[in-house]
Amino acid sequence: MKLLIIDDNAAVRTTLKLLLAKEFDEVATVGDPKLIPAILNAGNVDAVLLDMNFDNTHLDGSEGLFWLSHIKEREKAPAVVLITAFGDVPLAVEAMKNGAEDFVTKPWDNKDLIDKLHRAIKKNRETLLQRESMANARKIEEKEKLQNDMTLDELKMSHIRHVIDMCGGNLSAAAEKLGVNRQTLYNILKKK
Repeated sequence: MKLLIIDDNAAVRTTLKLLLAKEFDEVATVGDPKLIPAILNAGNVDAVLLDMNFDNTHLDGSEGLFWLSHIKEREKAPAVVLITAFGDVPLAVEAMKNGAEDFVTKPWDNKDLIDKLHRAIKKNRETLLQRESMANARKIEEKEKLQNDMTLDELKMSHIRHVIDMCGGNLSAAAEKLGVNRQTLYNILKKK
């Protein structure tokens, strides 16, 4: 499992990396959230531990919420656990509404942090799997609808093309699978 830690405080990054290196196969740390897109594009990140504030003049969590939404708009977004020293209940609620799997306040409890990260990854994987299943179901439904709207000739040609694709374009093998001779298959294809 791969974890990405994003916090502007180098000491916090180092402490978290030392703690979490035992729990994750790979732990990457960065101080600048602008690197998030490049890191997420580079490989499979299972979870992001994201600080809420990067600018000392704005300690309202808006930066963390911005980056949270940026991460969660990805097709296969990793789990996100937000971390902040200036956390409060309304901010945590807003973060959860925007897709965060969990919220941690600094200073953190090591066991609690580790548990939250593992739960977040599990929850996120279940969500991604459910989305993928729903997308596959919609594709099947659309394909069935298209087939139901086809004429008999269109359905026949669709099946022939499918068999030819299954045979890697080998017309002799496709003809054999379809129960016709090769010349008959050529004649059918010429008509269309």
